Amino acid sequence: MGHLVHAMRKRWSRQLAIRALCAVLAISSVGFVLTNSNEAAAIENAPPWAYAMAHDLMSPYCPGRTLAECPSPQATTLRFEILMQAAAGASEDEVRAMLESRYGDVLLAAPRAEGWGLSAYVIPIVFFVLGGPVVFLIIRRLASKGSGEPIPAQGIESASSPTQSEPPSHTDAELERQLEKELAEY
Repeated sequence: MGHLVHAMRKRWSRQLAIRALCAVLAISSVGFVLTNSNEAAAIENAPPWAYAMAHDLMSPYCPGRTLAECPSPQATTLRFEILMQAAAGASEDEVRAMLESRYGDVLLAAPRAEGWGLSAYVIPIVFFVLGGPVVFLIIRRLASKGSGEPIPAQGIESASSPTQSEPPSHTDAELERQLEKELAEY
């Protein structure tokens, strides 16, 4: 009978362990569902600028792509973080300042128009303003060095024009005689 009691205790302890495990899983899944539903509700309440911000900022994880285009899991987390902060009441400037303090100028799609970044805007304008007249003078000088006389196109005119300005040198009768002579020799 001791053996039977031991088997019953073992069976009950297994069933108890399985029930406890099921209870833990049920409680954690309810918590997960509630957490996700709260986060989903918060994301739905996020202002439109929070969604647009991902299209304006460059991704620190995918060089050359915006945060919205980046397929990395870190970018997805960062987009979610922006939406959560916006839904929690943070302003656009606060979220942008937080991101810039964390990632720096990597997030900017264009350089700042201040300090060294200003050169990205000034240098092309300077080259255009100073380079335009220089190119104009070079083209003008090259054009004036030419002889000024047009190149004759004698072969092109006679081959391309359907009517000839000069009468043919041979008459039809002469051509027929020459043709008959060559055929007779053949």
